[in-house]
Amino acid sequence: MIRRWIPYPGLATALFVMWLLLTQSYSPGQLLLGIFVAMVATWAMAALRPKPSIVRNWGKLMQLGGIVAYDILRSNLAVARIILSHGDDRTSCFIRLRLKLRNEHALAVLALIVTATPGTAWVQFDRASGILLIHVFDLVDEEEWIRLLKTRYESLLLKIFQS
Repeated sequence: MIRRWIPYPGLATALFVMWLLLTQSYSPGQLLLGIFVAMVATWAMAALRPKPSIVRNWGKLMQLGGIVAYDILRSNLAVARIILSHGDDRTSCFIRLRLKLRNEHALAVLALIVTATPGTAWVQFDRASGILLIHVFDLVDEEEWIRLLKTRYESLLLKIFQS
């Protein structure tokens, strides 16, 4: 019965809590508005009818989480160093790489990883060819970046989402 009114209760709860944290107000009006926003967002999500995500290897997912946390910290420090040193000797570049990933959930996680890592941005993915275009803020070695993305992220995502 509750799923009829709130199709994704976890999402609704997370959105409601985020609403309260962002508004930093706990008045009755904000509580009602937060509930309204959370319900409308979950109804919109239900209208999209996303396919359920199936995680095949939770251990690899935890391993990926640790790797991503480490890489984000390391990239924050590297980008800060470049910016503080005025970054005159850096080389920005676009990299194209062919992915084996086809699972939409795995691709979404990879997009989040690339975009959340300072100094990189997911630009485009061509589903037909499997070519991913990313932008790197300070490119030293293109082959190293391609190897890093394929061995560090793609290989784990294949084990996590694809059988």
